[in-house]
Amino acid sequence: MRKRYEPAFKAKVVLEVLKEEETLTEIASRYEVHPNQITRWKKEFLERAPEIFKKKSSKEAEKALKKEDELYRQIGQLKVELDWLKKKDRELNSR
Repeated sequence: MRKRYEPAFKAKVVLEVLKEEETLTEIASRYEVHPNQITRWKKEFLERAPEIFKKKSSKEAEKALKKEDELYRQIGQLKVELDWLKKKDRELNSR
């Protein structure tokens, strides 16, 4: 059975490797992870690091805002329907 590591754990290990206070072998031994695995995590980390600083394009932001507005509209509509159904239920039960 393969071990599965949480993203936070991987990041912690990679950041320690990047500090270069200990050797890769020492870190691997301490965390009980094969050095090759840590090397792959480090490579992926460094390749994807620029994504953190990317700004959303205006089209993506506009699309997200439209979706949010639509969801709020749907919530409002459902609340009105629920209130109406509760009122009708009270009217029917009071007879």
